[in-house]
Amino acid sequence: MYEGVQVSSKLEQLQGLLAPVVVALGYQCWGIDFSSQGKHSVLRIYIDKEGGVLVDDCAIVSRQISGVLDVEDPISTEYTLEVSSPGMERPLFTIEQFALYAGEQVRIKLRSPFEGRRNFQGLLRGVEEQDVVVQVEDHEFLLPIDLIDKANIIPTFD
Repeated sequence: MYEGVQVSSKLEQLQGLLAPVVVALGYQCWGIDFSSQGKHSVLRIYIDKEGGVLVDDCAIVSRQISGVLDVEDPISTEYTLEVSSPGMERPLFTIEQFALYAGEQVRIKLRSPFEGRRNFQGLLRGVEEQDVVVQVEDHEFLLPIDLIDKANIIPTFD
């Protein structure tokens, strides 16, 4: 099986298992990232709430998620669990999140090349159906959301 498909289905499994736990604790599950690096993997869970996330919030979610992971055992290899706020370089996971941050500067990395490139940095113009619209200099790109591997807001300081 193609490794990207395995990671994608593993990610979907983890989202289905863990997002409801985060929500039940009173937080928004901003996103889940699972990266496998050889024998070791990293499971990152981004949480948010009105007023911001504190270290204690991350600890509460981490303890609960650890218990669920111990019981369900969805990851067969060694892994590190990280729970954090999305932070200033907020990762974007869903089409709704991309729409919410229209007008911001973004950095996007694709799983495979699109129009000859994998990396885009520019102005997030918005979304059109399942495409993310990014303006890089004088060119506008419609990037299919299912090709996006990672996307982050680039913070600006005025």
